[in-house]
Amino acid sequence: MSRAIILMMDSFGVGAAHDADKFGDLGSNTLGSIARACMEEKANVGREGPLKLPNLEKKGLGMLAKMSCGQLPAGFDDSVTVDALYGYAQELSSGKDTPSGHWELAGVPVLFDWDYFPDTSHCFPKNFIDELLKRANLKGVLGETHASGTEVIARLGVEHIETGFPIIYTSADSVLQIAAHETYFGLDKLIELSHIARDLLDEMDMNIARVIARPFDGETPATFARTGNRKDLAIPPPSKTVLNLVEEAGGKVISIGKIADIYAHSGITHKIKANGNMALFDATLKAVQESSDDSVIFPNFVDFDQNYGHRRDVSGYAKALEEFDARLPELDALLKPGDRVFITADHGCDPTWKGTEHTREHVPVICFGPDLAGGSIGTRTSFADIGQSIAVLFNLAKLDYGESFL
Repeated sequence: MSRAIILMMDSFGVGAAHDADKFGDLGSNTLGSIARACMEEKANVGREGPLKLPNLEKKGLGMLAKMSCGQLPAGFDDSVTVDALYGYAQELSSGKDTPSGHWELAGVPVLFDWDYFPDTSHCFPKNFIDELLKRANLKGVLGETHASGTEVIARLGVEHIETGFPIIYTSADSVLQIAAHETYFGLDKLIELSHIARDLLDEMDMNIARVIARPFDGETPATFARTGNRKDLAIPPPSKTVLNLVEEAGGKVISIGKIADIYAHSGITHKIKANGNMALFDATLKAVQESSDDSVIFPNFVDFDQNYGHRRDVSGYAKALEEFDARLPELDALLKPGDRVFITADHGCDPTWKGTEHTREHVPVICFGPDLAGGSIGTRTSFADIGQSIAVLFNLAKLDYGESFL
């Protein structure tokens, strides 16, 4: 009997994808850029020296990165003995967004185009905003633009508190985000508004992947900070994922963090809330200790993306990687024969790249367990190879996409 533990390192790309030029991302490399900045002592805020990821190196991270982009990350050692299966995956899906990467991993690539909002002022359709105001009994909104979440809250947060108008913004992703103060606006009111926006987008046939409620607190631009009560309202995957198949077979699918929201709660049997990478790792270890056979334990380590990638914080990303790496032996110690750990990502977010958006990159594919020999699994032509491997591990029906490496 087996368990699958999927460690989703949100945004941890390992080199520009084969089609990165179509996205303006040729040359992006999340891991490579961070390692180089550390070696050049440009990432020494809160840490110092070369990027140190000894446990991930032993799982093949350096070798798979070299396969992806042609060179070993700065400071890595290619003579390390690897004790895991390792490779990298290309994305079939048409975007570089969170739902596409997650759904494809679970066997359902996004082969259609999402709708997006134009990068203009007042970027949302007027009829949408007018109807949103009417249904929510609001007198106005702020923002209506492409923006970084932290920047737009700092810029408009005081006006939001004074007027009671929520801040509505978007990005290069297929997303509508609504920021509001937990105390002055109210968390329940923000979540209700987000549901109204989700329903309205669907009614107007706008194929927007996610509406995200972004609560924050604080009293001044310098102290405004997003809280852990974020809520994602996603379109459900268009067909059954491997998570659905596990659930239908009587297994457990344990979401830790925002995973349940990303899959629109489809194929999820248990939900665990945690905020911050280390709290997420704590919750993962606890779930591994308590879970039965035929369980999928699936955390998303969102800090890599939202706190460091999008904010272009190289030092913060490097430190977060080292903290994550240091916890891996704790997970190793809890594994039983038959268990398989999968380490991967959903896209890139190179903190040295221009702008603040995701980057189209290859993602790592690492798989290990107590009774699994290590070795290269080379280039994987879809993230769905992970989902297909989980289907094989659990003796489930073959998915439509992906090739198992188990």
